[in-house]
Amino acid sequence: MADKYMELVNTGATKKLAKLLGLPRPPRLRRYTPDSPLLPGPVLVLGASARAQELSDILVSWGLDVRRHDAGEAKLGGILLLLEELDHPQSLSPIMLSAGRALRQLLPGARVVSISRPATAEDDPALAAVRQGIDGAIRSLGREMRGGSTTNGIVLEESTSAVSPSALAALRFFFSGRSAYIDGQFLTVRNDDGALPDDFGRPLAGKVAVVTGAARGIGAAIARTLARDGAQVVVVDMPQAGDSLAKVANTIGATTLQLDVTAPNAAQQIMDHAIGRHGSLDIVVHNAGITRDKLLANMDAGRWDSVIAVNIASQLRMNEAFLAAKLPNLRVVSLASTSGIAGNRGQTNYAASKGGVIGMVRSSAKLFAENGGSIAAVAPGFIETDMTAKIPVGTRTVARLVLPSLMQGGLPEDVAEAISFLGSDAAAGLNGQVLRVCGQSLVGA
Repeated sequence: MADKYMELVNTGATKKLAKLLGLPRPPRLRRYTPDSPLLPGPVLVLGASARAQELSDILVSWGLDVRRHDAGEAKLGGILLLLEELDHPQSLSPIMLSAGRALRQLLPGARVVSISRPATAEDDPALAAVRQGIDGAIRSLGREMRGGSTTNGIVLEESTSAVSPSALAALRFFFSGRSAYIDGQFLTVRNDDGALPDDFGRPLAGKVAVVTGAARGIGAAIARTLARDGAQVVVVDMPQAGDSLAKVANTIGATTLQLDVTAPNAAQQIMDHAIGRHGSLDIVVHNAGITRDKLLANMDAGRWDSVIAVNIASQLRMNEAFLAAKLPNLRVVSLASTSGIAGNRGQTNYAASKGGVIGMVRSSAKLFAENGGSIAAVAPGFIETDMTAKIPVGTRTVARLVLPSLMQGGLPEDVAEAISFLGSDAAAGLNGQVLRVCGQSLVGA
């Protein structure tokens, strides 16, 4: 239905009618394909960072047409705002106003990305003010963008360099169509860890990845994306989903493992299969999850306990086993949810489990780093799946058109792109991150 509405308001006579009536017109998002350019046009670099020239040179090496300070009348595919050296709120004015003048020159699907430093309690008040102010400005700018363009930010902790592997990887991710449904979000680079791939088109080449809950929906999309990006994939799901699981595996050359993730030995079965069949275990995606929605007043123990058991307790148990096995450079990515951030009516059990995922990820980052690994989470908002198709049409329409700044639901592939990025070696410096893939939904903004 979302596609039909988008088609009607963006084509032919109905487009004119929609404009006349002032109907919301969801833009067509610029999504990633292997042969598409990184940006749809030149990129304007604004700011006086000491790294400005070095970053500009790197952007040129990526094949981009780079303009410094002023793009003239050129149409733009992106703007890079270098804000990490600002020290007072008044110093924001020249750069932000220059960016504002360039916004009218952005092509559809353009990207604006900032690079800044975090505000801390130890900072001078003026320094903390400008740094926290950048957060508000970038999130607000995301809501002003048009034509499927987005605005996101990269925050550099401590002495992390703007040209560190994970900072560059995050910049490339935000520029690309891989981040189509991510708007108004920040990724924090904690250190200079990570390694950029030899081939940005196959960043997971040589890796062995396991995806739980891979028989359908978001899990199947994750498996397809990881395989496209070069990984040998093991798809995992319940025995009852065996036929669907085999179909996914056959399309991408994956191997299958039928198991219940709540089984006490689930992690050992995964390690035995991945290492025994493929020689290593490099990436684990905890996607398996269930919903058993009910108002808390009507909630029974079966609904509550089953959701907690599948969505978070199983992950805690498996991660404990992975850590005990000391698998080198293991990267774990878990599925959280905006419900776990902001809550959702009738989902106290689900929100508890997904909020739990976020807590687990933040707490586990140091543990995984001890063996060179990392852990992160992706928190989807409204994603078009068989499950969301069952939501009453009124609620669904609000979720699509009103809540996100991009005025539409996301696709399973949008979630998969973020997971592939966070599971790559290039994202090692982003250990412990939670990234929302929600089109800048108002929920928990």
